[in-house]
Amino acid sequence: FNGVPASLAIVSRLFLTGFASTALFGPWVGRMSDSRGRKRGTLAFALLYSLGAATTKSSLLGVLLMGRVLSGIGTSLLFSAPEAWLVGEATSKEDGGKYLGETFGLAYAGDSIVAILAGQFAGAAAGARGPTGPFELSIGFLAAGAILASILWKENKAEKTESSTGETSEPTIRDAFNVVKADPKIMLVGAVQSLFEAAMYIFVLQWPPAITGAVSAAFGGSSTPYGTVFSCFMASCLLGSTIFGQLVKKNVPTETFTSVMLAVATISMGMAAWISASGAAIGMPLAALVAAFFAFEGCVGMYFPSIGTLRSKYVPDSHRSVIMNLFGIPLNALVVSVFLSIKRLGVSGALSVSTGALALATASMIKLKSITKDEN
Repeated sequence: FNGVPASLAIVSRLFLTGFASTALFGPWVGRMSDSRGRKRGTLAFALLYSLGAATTKSSLLGVLLMGRVLSGIGTSLLFSAPEAWLVGEATSKEDGGKYLGETFGLAYAGDSIVAILAGQFAGAAAGARGPTGPFELSIGFLAAGAILASILWKENKAEKTESSTGETSEPTIRDAFNVVKADPKIMLVGAVQSLFEAAMYIFVLQWPPAITGAVSAAFGGSSTPYGTVFSCFMASCLLGSTIFGQLVKKNVPTETFTSVMLAVATISMGMAAWISASGAAIGMPLAALVAAFFAFEGCVGMYFPSIGTLRSKYVPDSHRSVIMNLFGIPLNALVVSVFLSIKRLGVSGALSVSTGALALATASMIKLKSITKDEN
């Protein structure tokens, strides 16, 4: 800042501010999205992310912290408003909900392709404009997305709830909490969401040092091709989304293949944690670690359309965005806790925490499957 390189402590503070903002403001912005309109929530996301990206041009710590706060709020909207809009729009039409699973599969397969292209664009922008180049470029894509949503989308809002006196009212955070508490199926879906996504974010933070350590052990001082690794991760996600689409077409119950996917994710992450801890004590640690990471990324590609389908099935439209953001609180709390303890945990310890979270997510999904089977 002002010509002085930022310390690791300041970078960490900026990083944690974004997660804390998502956890603190998520339920509130979810309520606003449900009551004021999911289209408005999506447009607000684009605006907040654009402002957050613009703050990266500043050398003032206060401006950068504000940018992380805005980006955290935008993240809450990104992971709730568009999905809530899609589900609300689909279920408002006859037989529209029948195609949600296939739609989620296509959407997240497209995400993987876009992510690969975005990595190339970001690299070019960074080469031309410096470290803030990718953020500047993202503003253009956010503006284009906002324009398309404003033109093509109709507004939809959450269904109003009816009280015991017969009066209708807009959804509240307390109402959403009571809805979750009253239905174990919603609680279990939320547990899967919180635990899997927490494990995923921990993985996002730890795969670079894990891969770097394995590359150094295998090739000495060779540099790690992060861009190539990331592209391979996205290709694995694309494969997972494609498998999801095929299973949906074959009418395999989402609860069934999601249980299997979570079990595979747990085994993959457990292998990665063991390899990171063992290091050169095992044969070909780099190949084994990369294989474990690719398998997990394939599960990530299956996870997002799966959880979107499950939420459309079990989470009521009246409180959809609020409930999705409520489960973001334990998610972000776990990620921040691991980040604050990373010196003590190390890479293998952090990946072990991810493994534990994935195991609990698997158990939650198996329990949900059991409940729905008994009801049918």
